[in-house]
Amino acid sequence: MRREGSSGAQPDRPQEPLRTEFEFELPRGFVDEAGTVHRRGAMRLATARDELLPLRDIRVRENPAYLSVVLLGRVITRLGTLPSVHDGTVENMFASDLAFLQDFYRQINAEGHTRAAVACPHCEESFEVELAGSRLGES
Repeated sequence: MRREGSSGAQPDRPQEPLRTEFEFELPRGFVDEAGTVHRRGAMRLATARDELLPLRDIRVRENPAYLSVVLLGRVITRLGTLPSVHDGTVENMFASDLAFLQDFYRQINAEGHTRAAVACPHCEESFEVELAGSRLGES
């Protein structure tokens, strides 16, 4: 038996569609072979497959830090006027842009925020912590 209101949706307001792609602007920008700078792009939400498949990649097994490069290459849907974005594109980005994209990935895949409410186990005081400090692909 279903209880009224158990779905969490409010009956008088239509439910918003799930947003699966998010636009960004790189701090520095990716410079292609012709010298064109690409700064504006979009990233889609990651799927479980996006996070699992790179673990089979030999480059990731040999160097776990490469996980973020492969993962970002899968979820960035566009960047400037580039015809496609892949892990080779990501590995040639400036470090500051890579760090930006890692934080952006965490933010959109954590339902729009990277902060969590916690309580101190000793004094039980509540406060928020920043989750964005961990490496991409880790919990």
